Amino acid sequence: MELTGKTVTIVGLARSGAGAARLLAEKGANVTVTDRKPEKELEEMVRNLPPSVKLCLGSHPEEVFLDADLIVVSPGVPLDIRPLAEAKAKGKRIIGELELAYQMIETRWKSSTPFLAVTGSNGKSTTTTLLNHMMKQAGFRTLFGGNIGNALTEEIMKVTTDKTLPDAVVAEISSFQLEAIERFRPHVAAILNITPDHLDRYHTMDEYCAAKAGVFLNQQVSDFLVLNADDPETMRLYEERLRGKSGGPRICFFSRTKEVEGIYAKEGVVYVNFPNLEHPGRHRELIYTDAIRIKGVHNLENAMAASAMALLADCPIAAVRDSLREFPGLEHRLELVRELDGVKYINDSKGTNVGAVIKSMESFAEPLILIAGGRDKAGDFSALRGQVAEKVKALVLIGEASGKIRDALGDATRTIMTKDLQEAVTTAHEIAENGDVVLLSPACASFDMFRDFEDRGRQFKSMVQALAAAHA
Repeated sequence: MELTGKTVTIVGLARSGAGAARLLAEKGANVTVTDRKPEKELEEMVRNLPPSVKLCLGSHPEEVFLDADLIVVSPGVPLDIRPLAEAKAKGKRIIGELELAYQMIETRWKSSTPFLAVTGSNGKSTTTTLLNHMMKQAGFRTLFGGNIGNALTEEIMKVTTDKTLPDAVVAEISSFQLEAIERFRPHVAAILNITPDHLDRYHTMDEYCAAKAGVFLNQQVSDFLVLNADDPETMRLYEERLRGKSGGPRICFFSRTKEVEGIYAKEGVVYVNFPNLEHPGRHRELIYTDAIRIKGVHNLENAMAASAMALLADCPIAAVRDSLREFPGLEHRLELVRELDGVKYINDSKGTNVGAVIKSMESFAEPLILIAGGRDKAGDFSALRGQVAEKVKALVLIGEASGKIRDALGDATRTIMTKDLQEAVTTAHEIAENGDVVLLSPACASFDMFRDFEDRGRQFKSMVQALAAAHA
């Protein structure tokens, strides 16, 4: 990828756009960033850009698209916006920040540094972080980023000499990032699950599934793809696009419910079953499920997926086992905030879609007081009905989607509308009894009331700690 003197337009000045701008400027490109947001909303990002980067903020001028040799699109920007559609019609090359990072790694390091890529609707961050922990435990040098932490283009800039070249790139990959790939080819990839999400961007589930399929689009027979054998949409994708096809990746599965070629759980034990590999062999005991530090049914799936990927990337089984025992999990994912008067308060702010909330509720036997709501992503809240009717003693709603959730679930349990998260926490505290769980798992995006899901989760934790201080 020759960039010196090239005219490059970056569309969208978020974390990925800023990382791409800095990397491209370092490589001698003439960089312009365009974003519909005005400069006052992007001050922090603008402040950290090199002086040579030109800014077109508050609009998308036609000329910055049509005069570009290359257009790099941030994940949050849909590819069907008019300026991009017109540029594509005129033959302009359009790629995403993920593809830019991948091709820069190919060019800069001239090596076969393997990509380990995790995608799926839910569990990506936990699985990717656990996988990175496993690789580091075994002594591998990793470059870690993507849809989690820093943009990959940002991480590439930290690698300055051959002595620091990573042994592997461990990346969380979103469907948005996969929309704009060309050659992106992970050596080991995983699709954790596919449940309805981002249907405010995708018109159908088929479109969403097609985006996820990009993770294996360029894989070859020397590569591996890890799939959730218990997830209907993932298996439908496998049946329609992969089963019986030649030239694609080798398939391994993980399952909580049945024996598979890959990794599975049975009667409290996780087994490794790779019949086509010498190591670690067939039906070999990996770990007792009780010994896995992160809890919950979805985290068992995440642990199995990360284990499969690590083993396929030549990570020793001892390092995998040790990591499963040690890894504490991530903030905002079924995070115990504290126990107060016999009531557990759980921060699951990362539960931003219906599928994630279903898995979260499956992890509890106790009666739940569920705090939900936020900005709707065209979710089907009625899919929660069975779990809500069975487990939720009270549904406390906030945000823009509260009315839609009430209409879908309000007759399944006691339902209370509140004006904000503070009132929701106070209400939940007043209702809760010894042995209950207050669970923040919103099934919605956070942007109606908060900066992001992390802001929402941290405010929830502060409110819970304030309750404890008031009752001390």
